[in-house]
Amino acid sequence: MYKRNLLILIGIILITYSFSFTQTQWFDSNRKESTVTYTLHHPLHQVESTSKEVTSRIEVDLSNKVIKSVRAIIDVTSFDSGNSNRDSHAMEVIDAINYPDVQFISNFVSTYGDSIKAIGQLTFHGVTKDITIIGKSVWSENQIVISGAFDISLTDFNIERPSLLMIKVDDALKFSVKSVYNFR
Repeated sequence: MYKRNLLILIGIILITYSFSFTQTQWFDSNRKESTVTYTLHHPLHQVESTSKEVTSRIEVDLSNKVIKSVRAIIDVTSFDSGNSNRDSHAMEVIDAINYPDVQFISNFVSTYGDSIKAIGQLTFHGVTKDITIIGKSVWSENQIVISGAFDISLTDFNIERPSLLMIKVDDALKFSVKSVYNFR
């Protein structure tokens, strides 16, 4: 009876020990190194505006180097194009007072080598749409750097396309993302 109980105890310890290596952990982005940039194209010029105030979290299985989940939120007023008049007009167009944040929550994340695909919902201007973010992940001993890109349609998010000289900007708003997560 003693041997049997000892074997059961050892089995429980081994199972618990093996599960401890597959548990996931959440990590917050390093706000000093993480950015989101959008690009808006007009036939006469192109606008790039960057936010350095990205708040994001990832759920990671460190032992297998697998990202399980992603969440991000950005204050829309934190985007800076280098032209305060243009930025003020952009805030009017997207009604930043009523819709101050852009939020992404993943439903599914897949990785293959250093490639990553996050599928989830983006909420922008009070509208939630499914999007897919395609990117790369670079792992080191104490951090992961994720870079990716995705496009959205302004009209899909009920945003009237601004115009310059009676010519509207392209409907596509292109985003590029760089997020840095430190493990230690």
